[in-house]
Amino acid sequence: MLQRFFKTLYGLYAALALTLVIVPLCLLIIFGPTLAIRRAIGRAGVKLAMLAIGQPLRVTGLENLPSGPAVCVANHASYVDGLVLTAALPPRFTFLVQSRAASWPLAGPTIKRMGVSFVNRASAREAALATRELLRRLKEGESFTIFAEGTFKRPPGLMSFHSGAFVIASKANVPVVPAVLRGTRQLFGEGMKLPGWSQVHIEILPPIAPTGEGREVSGSLRDAVRAAILARCGEPDVAHPLPEPTESKD
Repeated sequence: MLQRFFKTLYGLYAALALTLVIVPLCLLIIFGPTLAIRRAIGRAGVKLAMLAIGQPLRVTGLENLPSGPAVCVANHASYVDGLVLTAALPPRFTFLVQSRAASWPLAGPTIKRMGVSFVNRASAREAALATRELLRRLKEGESFTIFAEGTFKRPPGLMSFHSGAFVIASKANVPVVPAVLRGTRQLFGEGMKLPGWSQVHIEILPPIAPTGEGREVSGSLRDAVRAAILARCGEPDVAHPLPEPTESKD
């Protein structure tokens, strides 16, 4: 009973603190004069928000980020994954986001001003146009962050990866950087009405370059990146679950 009380009390405090920080932060980003300034505000604001709720970000492996353009692929576990990766990664990294996010109140205009790219996976034509835009921006030196699972669910587990990020990386001939998020599911995962306390750790793993020829390149790249993330995320493989043990007849 006492534990539940303090959990609720912390959740109420964290929700209020995040609101007081994030709402002004969104407005500052929307009215920021340049993209560089807007991204700097976003990174600093998220770090401030995490400090305000007593959960400073722990980021390791930044030395693994290549100096040139790259595609960062991360596991997806909560509503705050994009926020914490915004704070953790250098400002040259932006995001590929589902097109419906553009219509979200306040958040939609904010992420537009942060320079994200939107994709509508339900439309082959729009997806092709988005792919061409990403290839152009990668060639111009930008880097992207993509949640290859496409969504997240309440039960812990790494789901299957969509191929889009790996097709783009293969066509642009840029490395994919696996990023592992731990603790964000407990912070604000699906079904949670209030934030919970959880240590958040973002681990950047060594980049994996596309190798080989033909259509198999993106598939092998996807499998290698997913295996690297699965080995470090601390959650089960729900795309390829282990078979249930059979009962012995002896």
